[in-house]
Amino acid sequence: MGSSRRDVLAALRTRHPRPEPPGDVRLSVVVPAYREAAHIGAAVEQIRTALAGVADDGGLEVVVVDDGSGDGTGEAARAAGADKVIAFEANRGKGAAVRAGMLAATGRSLVFTDADLSYAPVQIVGLLEALEDGWDVVVGNRHDPRSTTVVEAGVLRRVGGRAINLATRAVLVAPHADTQCGLKGLRSDVARVLFSRTAIDGFAFDVELIHLVERYGLSLLEVPVEVRNSDSSTVRVARDALALLVDLVEIRRRAARGAYDLDPADRALLAAGTEQPGH
Repeated sequence: MGSSRRDVLAALRTRHPRPEPPGDVRLSVVVPAYREAAHIGAAVEQIRTALAGVADDGGLEVVVVDDGSGDGTGEAARAAGADKVIAFEANRGKGAAVRAGMLAATGRSLVFTDADLSYAPVQIVGLLEALEDGWDVVVGNRHDPRSTTVVEAGVLRRVGGRAINLATRAVLVAPHADTQCGLKGLRSDVARVLFSRTAIDGFAFDVELIHLVERYGLSLLEVPVEVRNSDSSTVRVARDALALLVDLVEIRRRAARGAYDLDPADRALLAAGTEQPGH
């Protein structure tokens, strides 16, 4: 990466004033969905209700990505009033779905969240405020002492989650308590640069994203969340943990061969506003 651990930590923790990011509306919420036909309509409606104030003050866009569900998820999202519905012909993975949604979104701030609404949509307001206050990336942290869990995850999921966080240390420089939280927000300009370079389609896409945040010297704020774990989650601990480990190796390989290197234009964009007197 060419940066010391101290440099990475300093960049992550330092807010940088930047020009307002581009976008047609104040906020876009991206919802990746797989076989959620029975629930996605209610999810879209709850997002709109919780964020009605944002819709009235700058505009709100809801983007649903149907990850090859084959059960009418996309049609249900469209009927419920999603502004954009992207439908994959085949299942490609959560990383691919989030990437497509984030690159298609038109908001100045972009947030993605899970279709089962494990994180109540009202919490998105806090992420939006932090992004507008100067943070490049804002992520939920389920292990923050201030976080609360309304419905506990099963034992296997909890153990698997801890193992995954340990494994990510092979890729990430800084200690991150919760790389896999399904609630994350980014400035639109930052999101365009990051998601145009991500390649992991599975659950390790979160780790790849944070790797790029570190690599490019961006700021990242972790915030507490309230989580309600869902019985309908599509996570299968053993299978997904193995796939994630394979993807972690791929992230290291891509980094080693320069696949994440920035071109001059994007390097200048990310540097804008980060060089402050005395820093």
